[in-house]
Parts: sequence; structure tokens; C-alpha cells
Amino acid sequence: MAQLPTQPAPTESELEILQVLWQKGPATVRQINAELNNRREVGYTTTLKLLQIMAEKKLVFRDTSDRVHIYEAAVEESTTQQHLLKRFVDTLFRGSASHLVMQALGNHHASSEELDQIKLLIEAIENKK
Repeated sequence: MAQLPTQPAPTESELEILQVLWQKGPATVRQINAELNNRREVGYTTTLKLLQIMAEKKLVFRDTSDRVHIYEAAVEESTTQQHLLKRFVDTLFRGSASHLVMQALGNHHASSEELDQIKLLIEAIENKK
């Protein structure tokens, strides 16, 4: 799959489509549109146009070997998450991951299981250094 940092960042609507493709795998426009409509009403032609744009941006692959075109994510979910999170931290928290974590923990009641996972992650990061 392509690396997202060299690709344009997906819009919110494009991310919705990518999430469908990451979860369900390759799909037709009709299948993608049906899944999107489970969340909110989206017109078939809107979904088709977005997929055409995404193919031009190289965010999806389009298999045209059959009458019905099949679309597949051209970018990996984890790579996309990393790229968007970096941009988010750089833009909103001036590059400070600690500010992001403190804000998130301050606005969300973390369960003891979540706190244990965070502690394990911190330990793993410290052990790498």
C-alpha cells in the first residue's frame, strides 16, 4: 500500500469511505454507499464522485477489469492515523504529545484498565531509550 505522507490528507468524507474499506475490504460503490447510509444519508452519486476523486488522489485503487468497479484502500489505516495524528498534534498542541495526553485525560474519565494500558505503554517507551 502507498505511504500517506506523500499523499494529500483525506477529507472527513474521504476518511469515512476509507474506514468502510479498511473494515470491509474491497467493495463496489453500491456496497460502500449502503454502509455509509447506515451512519447518515449519503447519495449514491456523491459516493461515486468521492471515490473518483480519491482514485485521482491515489487514496484508493479502482479495479475496472469487470463491468462493476471495485474500490480498495490504497493507504494503510495505521499510516493514515499516524499522519493525521502528527498533523493534529503539530497544529493544535504545538507539537507537544504531553499536552495532547493531558488534555485527553483531563476531559475523559479513563478506566483503571485504560490507565494500566497507558502505564505499560510509558514503560515500553522508557525501556526503548
